[in-house]
Amino acid sequence: MTEAILLVGGKGTRLRPLTVHTPKPMVPAAGVPFLTHQLARARAAGVEHIVLATSYLAEVFEPHFGDGSALGLRIEYVTEEEPLGTGGAIRNAASRLHSGPDEPVLVFNGDILTGLDIRALVRTHETSGADVSLHLTQVTDPRAYGLVPTDGTGRVLAFLEKPQTPEEIVTDQINAGAYVFRRSVIDTIPAGRVVSVERETFPGLLAAGAHLQGMVDSTYWLDLGTPAAFVRGSADLVLGKAPSPAVPGRCGDRLVLPTARVAPDAKLAGGTVVGEGAFVAEGARVFGSTILPGAVIESGAVVTDSLIGTRARVGERAVLTGTVIGDGAVVGAHNELREGVRVWCDATIPAGAVRFSSDR
Repeated sequence: MTEAILLVGGKGTRLRPLTVHTPKPMVPAAGVPFLTHQLARARAAGVEHIVLATSYLAEVFEPHFGDGSALGLRIEYVTEEEPLGTGGAIRNAASRLHSGPDEPVLVFNGDILTGLDIRALVRTHETSGADVSLHLTQVTDPRAYGLVPTDGTGRVLAFLEKPQTPEEIVTDQINAGAYVFRRSVIDTIPAGRVVSVERETFPGLLAAGAHLQGMVDSTYWLDLGTPAAFVRGSADLVLGKAPSPAVPGRCGDRLVLPTARVAPDAKLAGGTVVGEGAFVAEGARVFGSTILPGAVIESGAVVTDSLIGTRARVGERAVLTGTVIGDGAVVGAHNELREGVRVWCDATIPAGAVRFSSDR
């Protein structure tokens, strides 16, 4: 296997305001665009040629990654004029593939952080003779996912929508968003229209008698679709819990990029990232958070499990927990923001305007 399609066209609506100006795969995680981690892991598994299936803010990708040579890859870009869904995106990108009809092509989603053994998935595909092989992962609570039961040999038996009752939970295995396709199978996906690979392509192949093989891999897996998950994923990359050859530094409690400035008595921990040109002032405490380039954390502020956007500012003694601050936003001094709060890009919260405790 030397080719792959990477699906990076989604709008990332669940991640807004992070994705107002930046496509989801380009939001920095552990100091580099998240997509860099995926590309580096694919290259480490032997992939040489990757087609990026782009749509939303498509113009951002090529200026950053170019032809891929800096990563040891050959990257091509295909842009959908209108979103085509996961299956439609795969079909749309297939024109740039060079694999023969029976050769394997890796396909993976652009918002999954995983420690998947890619080579093992390809081996499973080849030894089983499957038409499509799927990475499956096991989750504690599968109610939010589509279920993929398999038989004793790993052959997929069904694709079940999100279960509504305990009786419908027949397995804890879910589709983890990485596949190996036989090249000829990709050509059977209808061209030029919206197609969901999860809801249409896979069930259709199964109904037609195709061989779909599942491989359960219990290594690290995280869907980065929500702000909380994205912040956690970035921290796990820094801590070394999630593997990536693209982390720009040694794994540990903190990652401070070269042009960032951190006051000597500021405290950083929990996989915190301080981006290029950012500043963390004296007495500030930042735990498990991502501070994007050019952002400022003023003195005495406490930031926990949060993401602070590019050029945003957190005022003196502000307390942020589980929040997302958009690019260019300003959180004034002495504010308290708690779980789930999203401050939009370029918004300003005056000093002391939002509190959960007394001001005394």
